Amino acid sequence: MPHSLPLSLPLSANRSSSGGSARHCVANAWFADHFGIALPRGLRELADEMSWERFVATYCHTAGPLRLGHWACTDSERSAGRLGPQARNFRAVIAVGDRISTSTAAASGPIAALTAILHERGITMEILRFHQLRSGGYTATFIRGSNGICAEWAMGWSEDPTQSALRAVIACANRLVARGAPSSREAASQRAQHDRHAVLR
Repeated sequence: MPHSLPLSLPLSANRSSSGGSARHCVANAWFADHFGIALPRGLRELADEMSWERFVATYCHTAGPLRLGHWACTDSERSAGRLGPQARNFRAVIAVGDRISTSTAAASGPIAALTAILHERGITMEILRFHQLRSGGYTATFIRGSNGICAEWAMGWSEDPTQSALRAVIACANRLVARGAPSSREAASQRAQHDRHAVLR
């Protein structure tokens, strides 16, 4: 997803109701103009003084060691005779740095599947908050994720709701990595050391 996300929208969507361009319009005002609702609480305060362009560059940033390539649900159809929640099978091409590989996961949905696939690569992320909104043919997904040590907000944007959510997960994981967040193995080691010190006291 390009960093010039606002510029990928129709021309009418690049302006707020006051006539300001996305480049200069405050993020909260731009989002309220186009979605009819404020940014999620918590993120709203962080974006208080940001322009929409800066907000996109910060929270929708796709650069980082994690990249998501092809994504697919490999189930042909769900059996109509099976009742209740059913796990589905997903396949993803994931790049971590220079390493590119294909992974599969069975989960209740794409977000659970992607977080499971990331965990297999030593990247732990728990979804703390999830918001998805649609307007003008586009879907914005906001995620607050944590690795148990720190938490970050991120946004995904796409015409497809699933792709929007997946992009938000990858953006959040990359923001956690950028903060120097430890991998799942490192986090487990840190918790174990903390527990040992607590016992010795």
